[in-house]
Amino acid sequence: MTDPLSHSYYAATANPWRPLRSTADDLECDVAVIGGGFTGLSAALACAERGFSVILIEREHVGFGASGRNGGQLIPGLRWTTSELEEEFGRERADALFDLCWRNNRVKARIENHGIDCDLKAGHLEAAWTPKDFDAMQREAAFLDTRFSYTTEVVTKSAMGAHISSPLYHGGIHDPQGGHFHPLNYAIGLAKAAEAMGVRILENERVEQIVNLSDGSSGLFTTRDIIEARYVIDATDSWIGEVEPDLGRYTVPIMNYNIATAPLANADALLPSDAAVADSRFVLNYFRLSADKRLIFGGGERYSQTPPRDIAAFVRPFMAAVFPQIADAKIDYGWGGAVAVTMNRLPHIGRRGNVFFAHGFSGHGALITTTAGELIAEALAGTAERFDVLASLPSRPFPGGKWLRRPLATLGLLYYALKDRLG
Repeated sequence: MTDPLSHSYYAATANPWRPLRSTADDLECDVAVIGGGFTGLSAALACAERGFSVILIEREHVGFGASGRNGGQLIPGLRWTTSELEEEFGRERADALFDLCWRNNRVKARIENHGIDCDLKAGHLEAAWTPKDFDAMQREAAFLDTRFSYTTEVVTKSAMGAHISSPLYHGGIHDPQGGHFHPLNYAIGLAKAAEAMGVRILENERVEQIVNLSDGSSGLFTTRDIIEARYVIDATDSWIGEVEPDLGRYTVPIMNYNIATAPLANADALLPSDAAVADSRFVLNYFRLSADKRLIFGGGERYSQTPPRDIAAFVRPFMAAVFPQIADAKIDYGWGGAVAVTMNRLPHIGRRGNVFFAHGFSGHGALITTTAGELIAEALAGTAERFDVLASLPSRPFPGGKWLRRPLATLGLLYYALKDRLG
């Protein structure tokens, strides 16, 4: 289908891709994966590496959803800080979560192993919107260092010019283990690697229902076929409610919008260290430079599914507030998409019988999604210890049922957005 939100810089600069098969000759497999984003692709690839036969079904094309439209920011960890995780879950679980979500960079490993051309760059800066935010960042940096021997750089307000040419921020934390990349080209690279391992990728085919078969396997009813599989991995994220409505109750979609300027002569002066940047606001700004020196900027959220008529005009004021020196810069691309957000901003991962699922990465998924897909493959192969670390994270559905869930969630989100404005 034609998507009004798909006019992205990533789509315009994507590496060539066409699946080897438009249909599957054999509609039986060990593992059926639903969804061609980072989670589904990494799960399919990891399952194939373990010797399973795999069919991946994608409603549109590889990387169509958030995996191919996001800000391209690689932020280690989860939405909770390590100190929050330890306070809530205790030392042992915090250690396990840290090892998986901070120390274990599976995206970099996949890029290196498969030679994926996706403009990978190192460095991520969290910028403090208020002095109080900077104080909290300094405490967390000290905790990371003393508790986990994980080194970050505390950047004072006076030193921020080494990273960002903007007067707005009160300091920050630079994490050299973070970074940024071209997300759609990473998805395409995963797809090519998966095909090389024998994964059959079916694009433009929608899964309408998962049913349990009498022999204990599952049947997937799609728009064209019936696929029989021993195991199913549901990696549809924002669309999970269309396949499994009860799982859809655990997230609400938040619309995010990005722009890409024309190439900038002063790009390096805007972000001298070439790190990706995200600030500490609840409705955050996040931005970075592309390989061809455009500023890719995300700002503002909408809680309606209807996009603004002019995405560039919607995002430009946020960019101009951070970088007044390019307030009138030409904008070549504007796009958007839905981010699936959970109640507590932690991902919802689990297993029900022979169906595995992972969704609700809450805008923090460019790194953890690859890990989640690989952990599902581990569990499916019989080693569930690391999968259980993520599957044990608490989760609960949004209140309000089918009709009130989104309005009630929107009220809560608007409250926190208002706190941003009031400082």
